[in-house]
Amino acid sequence: MHGMKKILILMLSTAMPASTLSQPIGDAQKGLQYASEVCAKCHAVHLKQPASPLPQAPRFEDIANTPGMTAIALTTWFQTSHPTMPNFIIKNDEMRNVIQYILSLKRE
Repeated sequence: MHGMKKILILMLSTAMPASTLSQPIGDAQKGLQYASEVCAKCHAVHLKQPASPLPQAPRFEDIANTPGMTAIALTTWFQTSHPTMPNFIIKNDEMRNVIQYILSLKRE
């Protein structure tokens, strides 16, 4: 019976309305401010910025428009170490703000 409960929870969690999944998780303006101070050394963080200062660092606009990019995917990415990036610690609220900012760059 315990396994059935897990299946039911999984089914219900994947059946959430799209409006719930698209609600802001942070403050995009605060995310832009943080990104401009911390991330812009390597990444193009502004809309329509042609290239990143560090060529191998993807532009935030390109990240936002990667097929299937979601807040969940970005959260997972932020919580995983990457050999090409410096190890830095980002507070949860700052991370949510940056994620919200990145998602705000998504073309409709």
